[in-house]
Amino acid sequence: MKAVSTSYLILSVSVLVLFASCKKEEPTTETNNFPPSTSINKIMALGASRVEGGTDFESYRYELWKDLIDGGWSFDYIGTLADTKQYANHSGKSFDPQHEGRGGWTSGQILAELNAILNSADMPDIVLISSPGGNDGLQGQSYSQAVSNVNAIIDAIQAKNPNVTIIIEQMAPAHSTAMTPELTSFMSQMNQEVVNIASQQTTSTSQVLSVDMFNGFTDAYLADDAHYNQTGADFIASRYYNILSTVLQ
Repeated sequence: MKAVSTSYLILSVSVLVLFASCKKEEPTTETNNFPPSTSINKIMALGASRVEGGTDFESYRYELWKDLIDGGWSFDYIGTLADTKQYANHSGKSFDPQHEGRGGWTSGQILAELNAILNSADMPDIVLISSPGGNDGLQGQSYSQAVSNVNAIIDAIQAKNPNVTIIIEQMAPAHSTAMTPELTSFMSQMNQEVVNIASQQTTSTSQVLSVDMFNGFTDAYLADDAHYNQTGADFIASRYYNILSTVLQ
């Protein structure tokens, strides 16, 4: 068996604890109390803690919401979860809190619950898949299984809505001090595979598009080892907005 240094074990455990514990801090509650959406652009943000946000770090959702309002788009965030964190109004509008970000969840956990989520929420026109397989890599789970899960997540969404547009991230890195060789390799492979997934999963009625969140992302955009500060959230939101502005109705 290959020897593993004590310092590597401490770092790996520290990062894993950070991701596993953040769910306790996240201001989110389950809800099915929102009225059905009538928007022509129903957007579901799907993923883990980078979608959900927390008390000490940011989700990109608020910054993207402001960008979409400034762009004059008609849209509605949908999901079975509601963000209870307080956000400032923008252009006289209050923040739309719905999402599907579940702190600490792996691709396998998302896949296992996805049909129930899609059956409970409004049907999305657009799904934003954040950091695919990110928690799998942090937890040392199988890369090939993560790729299989991500493909199956897309299959399940397209089965529910054959006309859906899916935007999937080439994920932003963790802090440079947390990017172990193993995690670096996992993320690099996944980010390359995301381009293949987007191409292979696109159908005649359903676009699957990749968005590069990796290049240009720096440690200065992080509030901790893995989560966005306000500048990082704005960086991610801007990348999403650039591609959303080409597909929104």
